Amino acid sequence: MTVQTVRGASDQRPAGRARWGRDHPRYKWVALSNTTLGVLMATINSSIVIISLPAIFRGIAINPLGQGNVSYLLWMIMGFLLASAVLVVAFGRLGDMYGRVRIYTLGFVIFTIGSLALGLDPFSGGHGALWLIIFRIVQGVGSAMLFANSTAILTDAFPSSQRGLALGINQVAALAGGFLGLIVGGLLSEVDWRAVFWVSVPVGLIGTVWSYRSLHELGTKKAGKLDWPGNITFAVGLSVILVAITYGIQPYGTHSTGWANPKVYGGMILGVLLLVAFCLVESRVKDPMFDLSLFKIRAFSAGNLAGLLASVARGGLQFMLIIWLQGIWLPLHGYSFASTPLWAAIYMLPLTGGFLLAGPVSGALSDRFGARWFATGGLLLTAVTFLGLFVIPVDFPYWSFALLIALNGVGSGLFAAPNTTAIMNSVPANERGVASGMRGTFFNSGTSLSIGVFFTLMILGLARTLPSSLFNGLTGQGVSVSVAHQVAGLPPVSSLFAAFLGFNPIQMLLGPTGALQHVSAQQAATLTGGEFFPRLISGPFHTGLVVVFTAAALMSVIAAVASLARGKRYVHGEEG
Repeated sequence: MTVQTVRGASDQRPAGRARWGRDHPRYKWVALSNTTLGVLMATINSSIVIISLPAIFRGIAINPLGQGNVSYLLWMIMGFLLASAVLVVAFGRLGDMYGRVRIYTLGFVIFTIGSLALGLDPFSGGHGALWLIIFRIVQGVGSAMLFANSTAILTDAFPSSQRGLALGINQVAALAGGFLGLIVGGLLSEVDWRAVFWVSVPVGLIGTVWSYRSLHELGTKKAGKLDWPGNITFAVGLSVILVAITYGIQPYGTHSTGWANPKVYGGMILGVLLLVAFCLVESRVKDPMFDLSLFKIRAFSAGNLAGLLASVARGGLQFMLIIWLQGIWLPLHGYSFASTPLWAAIYMLPLTGGFLLAGPVSGALSDRFGARWFATGGLLLTAVTFLGLFVIPVDFPYWSFALLIALNGVGSGLFAAPNTTAIMNSVPANERGVASGMRGTFFNSGTSLSIGVFFTLMILGLARTLPSSLFNGLTGQGVSVSVAHQVAGLPPVSSLFAAFLGFNPIQMLLGPTGALQHVSAQQAATLTGGEFFPRLISGPFHTGLVVVFTAAALMSVIAAVASLARGKRYVHGEEG
């Protein structure tokens, strides 16, 4: 009698709240659809700002290529990624302790608040930029909550025989969201820059209500205390490294990058020391936030290493393709600089199509055959496409470009879903939240690192050849030697970000010098036209592209070796 009464009380639900148990045939699909919405919203917002930056900076009256404004541009992107990378493990651990659904639903709430505040920015100029950076970080906090617990909720809801399919759909949504954000941002920025942020508000509200009413805790909670020493050393260490990398991109003195700045090196060293201290702390505390013992599981450690390297390579691809299309290929084919952000997103659709084609299929097949060969084969395919992308000419025939990026998308889809499934299958049920958070940290850190790594490589490549190309091109159109020498001596990061944003920087660079008033009308029209800058930068850009995509291909091959080392299909608790 007493037992029945207690059970009856524990089964009571709040009024109007529909909830199903693990065995209900509909619950797992409800969990899949809701968590897919969450990660899709988060990843769309990781890239939606990239394509919308010209409209955003016009809206708050800032010239993104002006002196010192590169920092605003970088932190508009990096603030979100930094918060997502640093906090995702902590929120995964909190999910294990207090409930994954609870933390996940709170993520929807915080993300929605951040999105609303971004669209209500009351300032202009530097204050307006700081407002946007702060609330992009708030969005990043919500994103970390969603990322940290979505895969754990799915792993709880689906049996091991169907997790690959479920996580495949979820991960393809996460990867495709990064590219869908480019299209959504391109469309909305044509309407109003505030709409870029407000579009997430109704989605966040729907996700919050839907999550609260439909999801419930199926996983095993792991009691314990929050690991403050571990959280602090990890958050500060990783933050310092990412901040140092961000300032390493920007010029320092007479150097084209900031890697000669003692503060950048000091930040890197301090960040590494703090992460070493973090590992020591985690090996000694009773309830670590980052369970280092999980790395003893071969499928877990190999999968995360492969995931980190693949994330770095994939992030670099996204940025390089945007620069390539917006700064060079589209203007050469008659598109105005103002229209290139939207069209760049459209011309990259084959990449997203490849994700959508391969991800769910490979996820479902990996349930039966394991992740090893799908993930490894996918990484090798992406490595081949990276090499193919620098073999084709800068002014390529579109069919060859479309084929290569579609195959790259297929390779990423083949890798992502099986790899995530293998990682989550390999850990005990009461560790799924922290395991999901750890996987999310590697994923988000890889994207953040890719900005520093690939922009630095590209800037170094440009620094070798762009000044001479710029000097010869300007003097060939009648610009005086002194002015051409002055402009050619400017840091190449300005030209790189001009291409990244779809700007033609010649007008801005020559305007203050008065050089356009001292050349013929035809020469002035050529200098400020749609083809002069793209043709000028195409040679130096290709030099940098070879370096960047060679590095990406090498990372993909190393990731493939790690993936191969994961061993046969392994599900924790089903060893025998």
